[in-house]
Amino acid sequence: MTTPHSTPCPEPFLPPDPRAAAGSRIADFARWAARHQGAEGIPDPTDYQALHHWSVTDLEGFWAAVWEYFDIDATTPYERVLAEEAMPGARWFPGATLNYAHHALRNLHPDAPAVTALDETGAGYEITGRQLRAQVASVAATLRDMGVGQGDRVVGYLPNTPHAVIAFLATASLGAVWSVCGQDYAPKAAADRFAQLEPTVLITADGYLFNGTRHDRRAASLDLAAALPTLKATVLVDHLGLAWPATRAARLTVPWEDAAGRAEYLTITPVPFDHPLWIVFSSGTTGLPKGIVHGHGGVLLEHLKTLGLHSDLGVGDRLLWYTTTHWMMWNLVVSTLLTGAATCTYEGSPAPVARPDVLWELAARHKVTVFGTSPQYLLAMAKLGVDPAVHDLSAIRVIGSTGSALPASAYPWVRDHVGAGVQLASTSGGTDVVSGFAGSAPTTPVWAGELSAPNLGVALAAYDGAGRPVVDQVGELVVTRPMPSMPLYFWNDPDGSRYRDAYFSACPGVWRHGDWITLTSHGSVIVHGRSDATLNRNGVRLGSADIHDIVEHLPEIAEALVIGAEEPDGGYWMPLFVVLADGTVLDESLCEKIREAIRTGASPRHVPDEILAVPAIPHTKTGKKLEVPVKRLLQGARADQVLNHAAVDNPDLIAYFAGLGAERRRLRHPRTPEGVS
Repeated sequence: MTTPHSTPCPEPFLPPDPRAAAGSRIADFARWAARHQGAEGIPDPTDYQALHHWSVTDLEGFWAAVWEYFDIDATTPYERVLAEEAMPGARWFPGATLNYAHHALRNLHPDAPAVTALDETGAGYEITGRQLRAQVASVAATLRDMGVGQGDRVVGYLPNTPHAVIAFLATASLGAVWSVCGQDYAPKAAADRFAQLEPTVLITADGYLFNGTRHDRRAASLDLAAALPTLKATVLVDHLGLAWPATRAARLTVPWEDAAGRAEYLTITPVPFDHPLWIVFSSGTTGLPKGIVHGHGGVLLEHLKTLGLHSDLGVGDRLLWYTTTHWMMWNLVVSTLLTGAATCTYEGSPAPVARPDVLWELAARHKVTVFGTSPQYLLAMAKLGVDPAVHDLSAIRVIGSTGSALPASAYPWVRDHVGAGVQLASTSGGTDVVSGFAGSAPTTPVWAGELSAPNLGVALAAYDGAGRPVVDQVGELVVTRPMPSMPLYFWNDPDGSRYRDAYFSACPGVWRHGDWITLTSHGSVIVHGRSDATLNRNGVRLGSADIHDIVEHLPEIAEALVIGAEEPDGGYWMPLFVVLADGTVLDESLCEKIREAIRTGASPRHVPDEILAVPAIPHTKTGKKLEVPVKRLLQGARADQVLNHAAVDNPDLIAYFAGLGAERRRLRHPRTPEGVS
């Protein structure tokens, strides 16, 4: 993705509906900011570009407005909005003390649904605001009795059910720190993340449901507990109704029913604005996954802005977004509660064989107003011939899509099969900021294949190779001014060097994210894919190192390289290249052995599309696999655009992998001349 992108026609696929735009929360916020915060240059509250310009040129005024508009309830007031702007190290709202959990629970109607638990069978149950508060209070008291205090870590090995939401809010209410991953992670992969945190308590389930199969994770849960020597206790969730065996460690174990069934008063601990709230993990492309720490206040403000203004969520709304607990979208889904809207958890396959349209059926039944998914899901629905419109989807205002770029072909399908007036909000962000960089709003036009605009408060730019901002040309996604939800720090990074190297080494003082984007002259953003080697299958991210470690342990495999390549039509190709041990043949038996090893040892979501034997894997002279250059070769970049041949241990391999990419494109698009994308 190195050539300039020709500017698309500025005629939008879907202009904003004037009535909906004027009545939206983002327009109300613009009017409020103009009256109370001195927001200059916003004569029309539906003028998104004017509002965005103010939000990034007056950071203090904008974020103070978000604070006041959403009535942040601080135990002690802040001294100023932004005490230090330099990145990294920006200091937001010093002096303020508050708690995320208080804000997540305060706006919920006691007798209305707060969380709706759904699964792929179509079954479900609801938890009211009063019930949610009671269960959070009970679990918080249980954790306190287990010795959990401010700053301690509580970890969850859980599917996407209300148990994870309740456990997180209980943890946050104590000022303790939460981290979670799904049970499709092998115990070792989960331990690689959690052991770094030295957790006090593990909350784990007996299993999960996926595509018609009940996966027993009792043994995996106990293996994980054994790999976490700092645990004082384990809470066992009886989700599938499987009997737990006797534990193999002399630690306290408590059934979830006992932990969540106590009658307790909820006492919430105020913490500083930048006190750690949760730890989310990078994909572990190289080495152990990095623990990314976010704070109570930064997440609170960022998610109120994203969900309350961009997604127009408020009391009476309901969000259903397909996610797993180890994807950052789970964190955003929980934050729906901040707005007073209800949220849905969903367990299972997004398109189970038995009923591939179950998500649409559930959206209709529960009057979902914001429905979120991935580009791969929407494309799959079209290929399967699913027509969501057979269900009553009249409540849906917004279809959100994230995880990768949404191709232009999906836009007419949504219009024709979901609803002509539904806003298709393609968004792009990251676990790193646990939010979005660009997306949509009720006041923005929608262009097919493009994200409508940079998000409010995000000083987004595309930099060319010389570090200069460019328009209508592909460049690196950078953020030039701080966001409140940028990481506080990385876990176990006392001098901050790993944090600085991850985002600020290429251009000091400017956040470099690792995406190729085009900022268009009509204000939209086009995302061309990752510039790193993260595997992003259906929005679920996993590091290549997790795959390499598993495959390279097999005696038949000398070395392996897995690549996740976004394709121009919106597809995603994930091949695994293997160098075979002497005397080994890559037959179907070995291929199945490799697939099963990945399925059970890493993640069933990341079984490769193809397994290909290659003569060798290219490395730098220092022995590092050239993952990103190989990915770009497979996507069609010229070898001289990818790397310096002098830096490669075997330069002949560059031509070899370029040839594999050319052959792949020829087979997929036989009439497309080479070099045309």
